[in-house]
Amino acid sequence: MEAETIKQTHKSSQKAEHISGSEAVIKCLLAEGVDILYGYPGGAIMPVYDELYKYQDKIHHVLTRHEQGATHAAQGYARISGKVGVAIATSGPGATNLITGIADAQIDSTPMVCITGQVGSHLLGTDAFQETDIIGISTPVTKWNHQITKASEIPEVLAKAFYIAKTGRPGPVLVDITKDAQFELFDFKYEKCTRIRSYVPVPKTDKKALKEAAKLINNAKKPLIVWGQGVILSKAEAEFKAVIEKAGIPSAWTILGASALPTSHYLNIGMVGMHGNYAPNVLTNDCDVLIAIGMRFDDRVTGDLSRYAKQAKVVHFEIDPAEVDKNVKTDVAVLGDAKASLKSLLPLLNKNSHKDWHQKFKDLYNIEYEKVIKNDLHPTKEGLTMGEVLKEINTQTKGEAAIVSDVGQHQMIACRYANFNKTKSNITSGGLGTMGFALPAAIGAKMAAPEREVVAIIGDGGYQMTIQELGTIFQQKVPVKIVVLNNEFLGMVRQWQQLFFDKRYASTEMTNPDFVAIAKGYFIEAKKVTTRKDLKAAVKEMIATDGPYFLEVRVEKEDNVFPMIPTGASVSDIRLE
Repeated sequence: MEAETIKQTHKSSQKAEHISGSEAVIKCLLAEGVDILYGYPGGAIMPVYDELYKYQDKIHHVLTRHEQGATHAAQGYARISGKVGVAIATSGPGATNLITGIADAQIDSTPMVCITGQVGSHLLGTDAFQETDIIGISTPVTKWNHQITKASEIPEVLAKAFYIAKTGRPGPVLVDITKDAQFELFDFKYEKCTRIRSYVPVPKTDKKALKEAAKLINNAKKPLIVWGQGVILSKAEAEFKAVIEKAGIPSAWTILGASALPTSHYLNIGMVGMHGNYAPNVLTNDCDVLIAIGMRFDDRVTGDLSRYAKQAKVVHFEIDPAEVDKNVKTDVAVLGDAKASLKSLLPLLNKNSHKDWHQKFKDLYNIEYEKVIKNDLHPTKEGLTMGEVLKEINTQTKGEAAIVSDVGQHQMIACRYANFNKTKSNITSGGLGTMGFALPAAIGAKMAAPEREVVAIIGDGGYQMTIQELGTIFQQKVPVKIVVLNNEFLGMVRQWQQLFFDKRYASTEMTNPDFVAIAKGYFIEAKKVTTRKDLKAAVKEMIATDGPYFLEVRVEKEDNVFPMIPTGASVSDIRLE
């Protein structure tokens, strides 16, 4: 897909301006509606920053404290807004520091454009100071990338970058620009990209496949839906709700699909996967038709594939043909955008209720409640549990908050027990499982949706991976709420060591600093809670505070997250203790 294959469907009437490549970059961003970008300056990107200085009334640049923080902030911005997040960095280590966030965005289908500076074109391949082959490095983890060596390439390549990032199954794009291209003058005109030859972002939906899917669903006695982030990305929440309510199908979610349907909806039967709910996991191997919508059958969802839903006919609604039959063999694949596909499916479905089938889910939920949920949310032991902290946050935010979680035990607890009344309310690192994601992602989410309460739920391990972004919060005055659930362990790894390695806690116990003092060092209001009697008042104070707030909650050191499907086990082998 070379730049010259871009077809513009309508020509711009603007006159060409004779400007530098660096100014062209800014004008391209403005033309794409970018109002916030996250980054860190350096020598090879300095010409762009110099031009950005002139446009600071139109584009707000957020100086993060690390380039990885810039990518995660751009991810948070994109995930809650649905727009393309933008991150910018210099060459060499600046560019390589973006890679973790780019890889995270790739596997979680997050639209993001990253712009990196590069050494002058005459120095490419010479091992010049801060030269890195970022195109080669980023190729496996980007949807597309391109290196620009001539200023005249900038408008077409950036137009293409935004188009690719946001269309079809979204993803990250990286554009690398040599320093001489940033200085070079040329005649600038910008035209948005609307089509690229050979790139088909949304495959055409086969009407025959839709009818076959409807027939299977209508004839099913025990249907089960598992939905993922594709419902949210395609803005198909209303169509999805209409489909499940008409067909009366119990519906479960992957962690990235959470919040597409309100937690309290009568057909929402919980989360699937390694730490998902008991009923939807067990009954995956009892259903007769499994309908997957906008999800990719990740191994954390399926467990042992040789024992996953073998009794069921499988219907897969999916925008990316590469995901069909990749892990689970489908009987009917409906390719296309979820919103359009579900809208077309709705009139083909029969009204149904499946009362007896629903009762099975209720019976298994009651078992999980007695063995797990009751102890998490209403503990009788002295120490605080992660679950009761989430319960208190739910109560005081009325389920309206956007929850940004890091990776580990607290992430699973947040996904299990947070109440989601609004879509795009669960922002987390799903596929890559990036510790350090939450703090910078919460910054981006809050800046994209200032009207929403944004609460970051973080473990003491992941928090210290990007703790420097407290400086970004302080400088930018981002009123994000930060909750660190501190068990003085790398909790998820410790849980595995306890269950599968005879309690050999190798390198997982943490000696932590004074988190409250650190937060106060950044002039952020902070408090520490160690007892149950102080929790409610502390959460109330946090929510009532206008600015940013840090709350450390000391929780039980060796609490485990259940249910749990051990690695390599079947979903039917889920453990409650």
